[in-house]
This record gives sequence, structure tokens and C-alpha cells, in this order.
Amino acid sequence: MRSNSHAIDRMSKTTLVVLAAGMGSRYGGLKQIDPIGPNGEIILELSVYDAIQAGFDRVVFIIKKEIEADFKEAIGNKLAAHVEVEYVFQDLHHLPKDYEVPAGRVKPWGTAHALWCCKEVLDGPFAVINADDYYGQSCFKDLYAFLNNEAKSHHYGMVGYLLRNTITENGSVARGQCVVKDGKLVNVVERTRIEKRNDKIEYYLDDEWHTLPEDTLVSMNMWAFTPDIIEEIEHRFDAFMADAVPANPLKSEMYIPNVVGELLREEAADVVMMSSRDKWYGVTYQEDKEGVKAGIRSLIDQGRYPQPLWK
Repeated sequence: MRSNSHAIDRMSKTTLVVLAAGMGSRYGGLKQIDPIGPNGEIILELSVYDAIQAGFDRVVFIIKKEIEADFKEAIGNKLAAHVEVEYVFQDLHHLPKDYEVPAGRVKPWGTAHALWCCKEVLDGPFAVINADDYYGQSCFKDLYAFLNNEAKSHHYGMVGYLLRNTITENGSVARGQCVVKDGKLVNVVERTRIEKRNDKIEYYLDDEWHTLPEDTLVSMNMWAFTPDIIEEIEHRFDAFMADAVPANPLKSEMYIPNVVGELLREEAADVVMMSSRDKWYGVTYQEDKEGVKAGIRSLIDQGRYPQPLWK
């Protein structure tokens, strides 16, 4: 299910796919379009601006159909004047086969399913980011270079962040701990509860707290893929619907790192690990908002972004 802003020649485009269908349950609202910058800028605007500066010339937004009008009014129509924009709708009933959706299910099927929904609009290498994370500028240059010079079938890339640059002071976060060997990603271990405790960063597992080094590389869902990843997602959907969904019919989700992890264990793909030293900003909780505003204001004051952002 998709909506074209206008006809496009995809073969000549470097595409950024933006995961924007989540509603931000912990945050308590549609944080993807919540103004953060001093002139009402949205975090996503900064990411798209950085991507354009790096060379990206097409953006695919994955959203829910229900938020289309609000999303376009807040950001989509504005960006369409600067980059080619296309929309894909993540729909609970849009699945690889005629599966039965569990009664009472309203939650989307996860980031891997969101990416699968793009199967009709992606026929070349592309990058993937979250809508509500500020990634910094250097990573988009790295992604663009990888996509245009190195990406090929089952040869992917990922940008990892230093754990200390991705932590909130206002509660726990979930992060994918990256296991790296010889510059390649070996595995992503999901840590669902990471917090700052007693001047350390720790994660909770098996009723105990464990320390994580501050310079641990973690995944912030920033990937470089070729379209075959979508085929791999589809191939794994039967197992997901047969195993995960019956165990948790209302909330089970299929995540991109899970699919990549399976491919790595099967030695069916490899992932080049890129790293960013930039500070990550994100609004996980309402209490994070003022700190993020201050951080973005500082970047603008340093001249990293023009005012107004779009001219």
C-alpha cells in the first residue's frame, strides 16, 4: 500500500527509508511530529536535511494511513519541495499471505514488517532510520558512500553509536548491543532495560544488574540494505506467525535486527560496521524533551544548521 507524491525514476535515486508508523507509547503521543527546534523544527527534519546534504535525493516515509494528513501537514509537504517524497502505509492487515489477524490486535507488526511493506517501491540500495532519533551528520555521509560504492546483495551496512551517547536520564531504554569482529557485525543482542545506575550504565537480565562499558556500540536502527533483505523478511514470516504470534498475539513484533541476526547466524549475509561519535538525541519520555530542545538549539547556535532550516 503506497502513495506517490509524483512519478519518480528510482534507478537514479539514493533512497532514505524512514520508520514513522510507531505511536510512541512510553512518550504518550505522536512524537514523530512534535516540534523540538527553536523554529518549530521536528527531529525528522534535521535527519532529512542531513541526508540531503550527504547526497540522498529520495525519501520513503512508512506511516499509518490514519496519520497521513497530520504527517503531511507537519513535515511531508514541506520536504517535498526539497527532495522526492513517497509514502508507504504500514497496515495491520497487509501481510505476505492471507494470515488471520488475532482478535483485538491493534499494534503494528514491527519494523521488519514495516520494511516489507516497501517491497513495491525499493529496487536499489537504501538506508533505514527511525523517525524520532537524531543521528548527527557524519553518519549520513557514511551511509551514502556505502550505498553508492559498496552495497550489494546480502552485503549490508550498519551505523553503531557509543552507548554513553544514547542514554536518557529519565528512565530505561532498549538498545541492541553490537558484537563486532574484524569490522563486521557478528550479532545484535537485545538489551530491553538499560539505565544509568550509580555512575554506571547497567542492563537488567535474569533478576540482576550487569555493567556495560560506556563505549559499547549499540544499534539505533540505522541500516544500509539492498532489496533482498525484503525477500528475507518475507521468507521468515511463516515462522514468526507460527511461533511468536500465538505466544503473544496482541504485542509480538518482528524486528529488523532479529532478521539480520538470523542471517548472520546462518552465514547468509554480512554487515559492515560503521560507527558514529555523534551525540544521539531522542525523546523516549516526555521528560526528555527539554534536554533535546537544548541540544538542538546548541547545534544551531554552532552553525551546524541554518535558520530557517529550509530556504
